[in-house]
Amino acid sequence: MSMRHFLDLNQIDKADLRAMIDQAKAIKKKPQDYRRLEGKVLALVFEKPSTRTRVSFEVGMLELGGDVVALTGAEMQLGHGETLGDTARVMSRFVHVMMVRTFEPTKLTEMAKAASIPIINGLTNDSHPCQVMADIMTFEERVGPITGRRITWVGDGNNNILASLIHASAAFGFKITIASPADLAPLAELVAWANSNGGHVAAGEDPFEAAEGSDAIVTDTWVSMHDKDVARRHSLLEPYRVTSKLMSAAAPGAIFMHCLPAHRGEEVTDDVIDGPQSVVWDEAENRKHAQKAVLLWCLGREKA
Repeated sequence: MSMRHFLDLNQIDKADLRAMIDQAKAIKKKPQDYRRLEGKVLALVFEKPSTRTRVSFEVGMLELGGDVVALTGAEMQLGHGETLGDTARVMSRFVHVMMVRTFEPTKLTEMAKAASIPIINGLTNDSHPCQVMADIMTFEERVGPITGRRITWVGDGNNNILASLIHASAAFGFKITIASPADLAPLAELVAWANSNGGHVAAGEDPFEAAEGSDAIVTDTWVSMHDKDVARRHSLLEPYRVTSKLMSAAAPGAIFMHCLPAHRGEEVTDDVIDGPQSVVWDEAENRKHAQKAVLLWCLGREKA
């Protein structure tokens, strides 16, 4: 079997992704039936700090019967001194699978090339596939099968969540309409890739036009950890705040999604995130279940 790295959703077979979502739902219903990783150790490597990623992976691995070692970038000096490849080779002698949350995606791919264990993308500047797996699971719990549905993204078009959603649109066959400022438009080559690989992605600037008839409105913070131009981004994104008025433009029964943490009053108003259309707390919980399915797949234990 070739190494089952979970790096980006566009690098994994569509049938495997669908099977992981379905298994995550089954795990959520009967977690006691999936203690299949006894004797396995997961290493969590954080160059970027996290709350949800650490807790969801750590609790998830423990519930699967395995153990966890967590390391920060400061403890490892990731990429400083010892090469990334050598770090991956050493870690491969100690643990069975490794989650890496880092800034540059090249660090992740370099480690994956050298490792003899599966590597999981816990987030990079360019993508966040574990979050999007949880998002798809949540959507299907609340709305129904995602194939053929329409998702609206409002905000920064160069966001890592959006990039993984675009990858997912090709894998799961749903539509994405993007509303973003022209200066923060999504990469044209990413949109073109999705549209030539089974996805349906359209980009524009008007959030109300994008939201019309949509099954879900998704956003994220206006400033990510690696962004420097804070004042400029706030100025550009002010018209892209998700409000109850914007939610009312979507289809009846539409949901609001956000990966968290949210900056209330910036990208979303309190009445939306705390309102009946919000599924953000389900998304947060479903990180654990989706990542359990990812861990089982990476280690070849998805079947009993």
